[in-house]
Amino acid sequence: MHCRCLCAALTGVLGRWERATDGGGRSVASFCVACGTRIHHAPGDASEWLTIKAGTLDDTTVLVAAGHLWTRAKQPWPLLDPGVPAFDMQPDDLAAWRRQLTEQAA
Repeated sequence: MHCRCLCAALTGVLGRWERATDGGGRSVASFCVACGTRIHHAPGDASEWLTIKAGTLDDTTVLVAAGHLWTRAKQPWPLLDPGVPAFDMQPDDLAAWRRQLTEQAA
């Protein structure tokens, strides 16, 4: 895992910031203090979920898209796979959707 300047390669110091979400919760992001690249983020409710930014991984060839969230904010040029669920924002019941993904992966 690395940031764009390769300064946070697994052992680097990460900064943190927190913000309110549209749903009224909190989101906590960790980022490289040298270049600002976000490494991961998690809900502020101590959830078991941690979202790792795919661009920080050394090898993304094993990743498969499970869904496209917040597509209303995407740039116009990415072409989304029509076989993958897409949401303008996020699923109405995000926790249930995540549980479903976990069950499918097991």
